[in-house]
Amino acid sequence: MDRNSVIGFILIALILFGFTFVQSRQARRRAAEAAAIPGVVAADRPVETPDTVEAMEIQPTDSRPVYKDAALERARNAEETIFTLENDKFAVAFTSRGARPYSATVKGHKTYAGGPLQIFVPGSADYNVSVYAGEYVSTRDFVFDVHSRTDSSVVFRLALDAGGYIEQKYTIRPGEYMVYNSLSFVGMEKAIPRNVSGVDVDFSLTVPRSEKGFKNESQYSKMDWYFSGDKKPSEMGRGRSGSKRIDSRLSWFAFQQQFFSAIMRAPEEFANAELAITFADASEQQEKLMDCSARTRVDITPGTATTIPFEFYFGPNHLPTLKEYGAKFDKIIPLGGWLVGWFTRYFIIPMFNFLNRYIMNFGLIILIMTLVIKIIVLPFTYKSFASSAKMQALRPLMEKINEKYPKQEDAMKKQQATMELYKRAGVSPLGGCLPTLLTFPILWAMFRFFPASIELRQQGFLWAEDLSAYDSIVDFGGRIPLVGDHLSLFALLMAVVMWFYSKMTTANQTASNDPTASSMKFMTVWMMPIMMFFICNNLSSGLSYYYLLSQLISMVEVWVIKKTVNQQEILDRVAASQGKPLPKSKWQQRLEEAQRLQEQQMRQQRRR
Repeated sequence: MDRNSVIGFILIALILFGFTFVQSRQARRRAAEAAAIPGVVAADRPVETPDTVEAMEIQPTDSRPVYKDAALERARNAEETIFTLENDKFAVAFTSRGARPYSATVKGHKTYAGGPLQIFVPGSADYNVSVYAGEYVSTRDFVFDVHSRTDSSVVFRLALDAGGYIEQKYTIRPGEYMVYNSLSFVGMEKAIPRNVSGVDVDFSLTVPRSEKGFKNESQYSKMDWYFSGDKKPSEMGRGRSGSKRIDSRLSWFAFQQQFFSAIMRAPEEFANAELAITFADASEQQEKLMDCSARTRVDITPGTATTIPFEFYFGPNHLPTLKEYGAKFDKIIPLGGWLVGWFTRYFIIPMFNFLNRYIMNFGLIILIMTLVIKIIVLPFTYKSFASSAKMQALRPLMEKINEKYPKQEDAMKKQQATMELYKRAGVSPLGGCLPTLLTFPILWAMFRFFPASIELRQQGFLWAEDLSAYDSIVDFGGRIPLVGDHLSLFALLMAVVMWFYSKMTTANQTASNDPTASSMKFMTVWMMPIMMFFICNNLSSGLSYYYLLSQLISMVEVWVIKKTVNQQEILDRVAASQGKPLPKSKWQQRLEEAQRLQEQQMRQQRRR
């Protein structure tokens, strides 16, 4: 491993380590600021979700204001009823108070604790419509009448004595995670003043814990919002509380947990929005992940009957599933930038899905993927390792140069002598740099893929019970700085193998009195494995397992490539070139040829 390769690896490690450290500090700091963020509704009624479409009665509260409209006053004091719609994918409960979603449960998935996977638990969601109709009406304050109900739809209505009614219709379809919602104002042309051109639509919920480790889960949880025509949505969160005011039209927003999301879309677009996300503090982290809220406004046409369509997605962050809806929902999955994302989307994921058709053991799938990737980058790897091996063959001659120029003031002469030696041997000191840099997008793609892959969720291998989360062989019972509250065996093995690999690649490096070279060797052999352990200890065990395999395969490659490099042949080439002009590179030859042709043309012009 040459100096440029080492520098590249160190920069990558420092970036990852710094990102993790800064993110952790900012999460704690911003959690204290979260209390100032408005619009977040916490869970206050943990009632069990019914398993069938049978009604469930709940006593209303009596501390509501009195409304001028007698029908609204009656609706304020009516009894609340809950209904459940379900298909083969999910079950969504609705409450007649506010005609809003009450809970959402995804079928076929469990929480880390083994319970049902709920996007939001009973009573922790708020979907409210506010409109001025002679007086300010907020739908959350009233119990709607159930106008009609089938196995796949329910229609709620809130009548006004002033005329007309507000209708909320919810429909689900087989095989989908989508709830189709129609908000209608029927016969209310006289009740809603003509100067009212919009209504407020608020949606907020508390997202419960579902995965192993609050820190790991929160790092991959966020809020997204999307403007029509953009390539990808904007985001905030990832363990940090925040808020965002949007004064332009937007298509949808998402409350995204690591592997599941609640997405609200307005096909006719929201006029504006105020978004907020607040992660749970230390006292709440056992049960709650975060509070999310969106206060939006939608346009209406005064003096006419109005129907506004909405769509709610309550389901997994599964790339093919999200892509089916054709609204850029799949862009919420963090696959990296354009280059890394392209490689992940069109190579890593298709290869993973193909192998998963025939192999059920995900540890074996990761092993095969690692071998395939290593074979693909083998030409670049060979060039890098071969260049390093050739430079190691020059070690005796380099030691003579060091002995000839031992003083610091002779550093320039020593460098010139070293470069002349490389040229006579036909070795480029940068020969291993570019090939190594070309493998970084693959390294980063795998770093993105494993924590975001729902296919790995709760899939065990060896001692790891969940390849999408960290494996823990020792739980400390409290947090240790940098390490955390546990010890990951895959991360530890990866660091140990990296240490052996670094020792292997630096064993034959030329001894030097240059302190920079000594520092580089120390960073490579000791600091890199230690930093990678701290980084990977809290990350996906599948990622640590991949890095472990990659290092082991690289050790085999280095051993084989060293056998293919004839060190004596390189020394003979240097000896044969002594006293002769230095060999010129192809670039130098082309440059000299171009200069010769230019001089010849100038001479011809002077003759004319």
